[in-house]
Amino acid sequence: MTNQQNVVAVDVKSLGLRNLLPPVTKSLSPTELKMLFMKRFEAEKGDNKINGLVDSMRASSPTRIKSSSPSIVHHPSALSMLEQIVGASKGKQIVMFLDYDGTLSPIVEDPDQAFMSTEMRAAVRDVARYFPTAIVTGRCRDKVYSFVKLPGLYYAGSHGMDIKGPSKRCKNKKSNPGILFQPASEFLPMIDEVYKALVERTKSIGGAKVENNKFCVSVHFRRVDEKSWGALAEQVRSVLNQYPKLKLTQGRKVLEIRPTIKWDKGRALEFLLAALGYGNSNDVLPIYIGDDRTDEDAFKVLRDRGQGFGIIVSKVPKETNASYTLQEPSEVKEFLRRLVDWKKYAQGGGAAP
Repeated sequence: MTNQQNVVAVDVKSLGLRNLLPPVTKSLSPTELKMLFMKRFEAEKGDNKINGLVDSMRASSPTRIKSSSPSIVHHPSALSMLEQIVGASKGKQIVMFLDYDGTLSPIVEDPDQAFMSTEMRAAVRDVARYFPTAIVTGRCRDKVYSFVKLPGLYYAGSHGMDIKGPSKRCKNKKSNPGILFQPASEFLPMIDEVYKALVERTKSIGGAKVENNKFCVSVHFRRVDEKSWGALAEQVRSVLNQYPKLKLTQGRKVLEIRPTIKWDKGRALEFLLAALGYGNSNDVLPIYIGDDRTDEDAFKVLRDRGQGFGIIVSKVPKETNASYTLQEPSEVKEFLRRLVDWKKYAQGGGAAP
């Protein structure tokens, strides 16, 4: 005699499980039924993650607007507020922190072509003559150095996971110019594996570019048709699911895979201040200029410290921990130039220009 109590008649089609079994009515045991629901739950969970990621990709990729658009209403221009900024530095050492892409160079279709102008390089060089200056970027440190080509700076690549100081001694005697800090060295083989896997998985998606930034991997989708963003997100997720020690973050039209260690641009800023001898000092005024959501970690550190200023580079109004705004790299260049002019006059005993 058959035990009918352990068998349940299920209409697979009515339950929406047609992708898991042929659309026919079939008698299933409670265990089989449970397994089917678990499979569907996992499938829906994966779909929700992909959909959420695509939505986030759209949110971090604002529609291009005309250069005549007004600046951010709630965050005054750093150019118009320069007098207040330098006034706050009285008796303090200004330390400059600069993002690269979208800050010192324009955002371009091909990340390998993100060259800074000769005029911008001169402005950064002059700033570094008067203030300790660091480039803090998601890029590989060697890559960004090849763009900037200024030996007197600190370079913090891979979101601060690869930091090196200038070869010459800084004016601040407490500094450690030979600093080399890599808190995620153990992840290097894993990052290389992920890079190779992503290159293979994304090669069929037109416009996708995978960049190995040593301690993180960047998947650029600036040149990818928006209709293919879902497919790209699915491929990135499928690779990342195999590496629980890595996490996914986002920037401007880029997905970034990073180690799960508690390290970001904000912590890199704190580390560099400490290396310069200003870890717990009130005699310093850090200024951080950046355009990306990853720069928010640094803006937040400054706000929490109640010390220094964050300046966001953006034409689009957005929530930020920054205090001021500049609209584009050309305004960043102008701000750096004016800061240098002020310092020259201050040292010469004259009035600020």
